[in-house]
Amino acid sequence: MPIFEYRCDDCGSQFEKLVRHAAETAELSCPSCGQSHLSQQLSTFSALSGSAKSSAESAPMCPSGMCGMPGGCGLN
Repeated sequence: MPIFEYRCDDCGSQFEKLVRHAAETAELSCPSCGQSHLSQQLSTFSALSGSAKSSAESAPMCPSGMCGMPGGCGLN
C-alpha cells in the first residue's frame, strides 16, 4: 500500500495519504480546506547512508532471525 503525497491547488497545503485502493483517490480532499483540487507530487524515499559503523553493526537484527541483511526487511 503506497503512501502518496498531494498538494492542494486551492490552499497550497501538502499532505500524505495511504492509498489502499485506486478508487480511494477519487474521494480525496484537502485536510486543511476540504477542497478536492489536488495535484499528486513526486514522492521520494529515504535510505540509510554510510556511517562510521558498518550497517550490520548499527542496524537492529530481524526478530525472526531469517534475514540475510539485518535492518533490510520490514520486520524490524
